[in-house]
Amino acid sequence: MNNYTIILQILSAGLLSFILVFISIPTILKVSYSKNLFDVPNRRRVHKENVPTLGGLAIFFGIIFTYLFYLDWFDHRAIPFLIPALLIVFSIGIKDDIMVTAPIMKLLGQLLAAFIIVGFGDLRITDFHGFFGLQPDYFVSMSFTIVFVVFIINGFNLIDGVDGLAAVTGIISTAAFSFWFFINGDHAMPVLGAILIGSLLAFLYFNVFSRTQKIFMGDTGSLLIGFIVSVFAIRFMEYNAESVRSALTYTMTSAPAVALGILIVPIIDTIRVFFFRISKGQSPFVADKRHIHHRMLTLGFSHIQIAILLGSVNLIFIFLSYILRDFGMLKLLILNMVLGFLIFQVPSFAIGRRRKKMLRSKNRHKIV
Repeated sequence: MNNYTIILQILSAGLLSFILVFISIPTILKVSYSKNLFDVPNRRRVHKENVPTLGGLAIFFGIIFTYLFYLDWFDHRAIPFLIPALLIVFSIGIKDDIMVTAPIMKLLGQLLAAFIIVGFGDLRITDFHGFFGLQPDYFVSMSFTIVFVVFIINGFNLIDGVDGLAAVTGIISTAAFSFWFFINGDHAMPVLGAILIGSLLAFLYFNVFSRTQKIFMGDTGSLLIGFIVSVFAIRFMEYNAESVRSALTYTMTSAPAVALGILIVPIIDTIRVFFFRISKGQSPFVADKRHIHHRMLTLGFSHIQIAILLGSVNLIFIFLSYILRDFGMLKLLILNMVLGFLIFQVPSFAIGRRRKKMLRSKNRHKIV
């Protein structure tokens, strides 16, 4: 099968998932309005009106239908146990969007989904790529991979606080991984990537640009994105393991650090917020407005501006990581982490300076 045929498959997969999501959202909106299935504004929400939250249902439908169609029609190699795991992620997400689910139940569902694809599907991180000379045994490999999957799932869930951000981040991350798989001759992953990207592009129209048919992806959508992107990241790191990378056309000796660069937005934002919560003596899971998108909203940026700016930051880190792919795993990891924390702290520094200026101005008026 030549590259032109593969490119046609990839483009058609993205187009089919786009069409399915695009035509299903208006129907989902009608059901949401008739059954009063809304995200109601409160002090933690940044929107001011009731907005339906079942966009993830359309995304799930577009992904599952197109993926199964392309597996059978083109005989692509399936990712073992991906469908059962996605069904569990979908179930806990849709229940939370409609009825609200206890955090512990959501976590248990995520752990179960991760266990299915890691334990039964044997999709594991088996190589630490020379990180301090450590090499995991089966139990460590399995446990670490499950934690990684759950972390990425929640990372995407946590950045889904303004219109377009989780979708744009998902599109960019998936495209970066898919490109690498494509140039190395693995065509099944780019097809899955195109399916996810097509679904998210259709969703973006309603979420960001439509004035009369606005919808949120809800937990269903963000959890699905996080889960699928984590699968891409694990496959990416495993394909670049020292024992098998010689078979690749384009290798990356610093694959985990490159994966960090690709996933910089959800990873750094989650670690940063957890660190500040713990430093204040709070639970890392307590809800607050310390996320970078909340900080940027405080500075006056609009939703679309935040999505574009953070998407641009994501692209810069991807470009930097690709360029420095053989820089050394630990060195590139530290570089991405340090740069990530510094850049993600810029809005907080700007807010602090603004408050100091306001305080000085207020004090001068009191003196006068």
